[in-house]
Amino acid sequence: MCGRTVLAASPDNLREVFGLDHVPELRPRYNVPPSQPVAVVRVMRGSLGRERTMHLLRWGLLPPWAEDRKASHTLALARVETVATTPAFRDALRSRRCLVVVDGFYEWKREGKTASHPYLLRRADGAPFALAGLWERWTARDGEIVESCAILTQPALPPLSEIHDRMPVVLAPDAWDRWLDPACSDVSSLLARRPAELVAQAVSTYVNDPRHDDIRCMEPALEPAQRSLF
Repeated sequence: MCGRTVLAASPDNLREVFGLDHVPELRPRYNVPPSQPVAVVRVMRGSLGRERTMHLLRWGLLPPWAEDRKASHTLALARVETVATTPAFRDALRSRRCLVVVDGFYEWKREGKTASHPYLLRRADGAPFALAGLWERWTARDGEIVESCAILTQPALPPLSEIHDRMPVVLAPDAWDRWLDPACSDVSSLLARRPAELVAQAVSTYVNDPRHDDIRCMEPALEPAQRSLF
């Protein structure tokens, strides 16, 4: 699935990896839950034409037809199996796609009825990568604008399949241009299940509390019940 995200890469690293001219001021985040801002890359019209830009959007898509910004149907995740037909997502899938930028994300493995152990999924080299996302713009009656996003999920592949039955869609760099191009209406081939080059590491239950947002969230687990999958 994708319970929380991490993004602590430097601005220079983000500019290089994602081909950006400018990166907004970002503080390192080690435990970002839904409803909080996440960094996304979009293709937007600028003075030199369409260009890649990075913005902070609320994680939890707010459809344009929602009555208020606290609507109960804000959605953090979109299933690839139904995204093209779900009213909240289908228009965004056609023309408002984005890359959700992360260094990693957490998932919890349930054992028994109560035990749940957190794992951090990331690249072996620690570099930032992109999850397939959708974004929307919601306008209130008083003119307030909220931009929000959702992350696409699919049936899990290794190593995540040993932890959870679903995982976010990880997009390879050679798919970014097509995914971001609003003129490309059919991106179904980009959502095909492909192995993601990620490693899984059991981490401390310190991350379970969403109020904790520091590097200790990424520390390896000490509990004997947990183990590194790779």
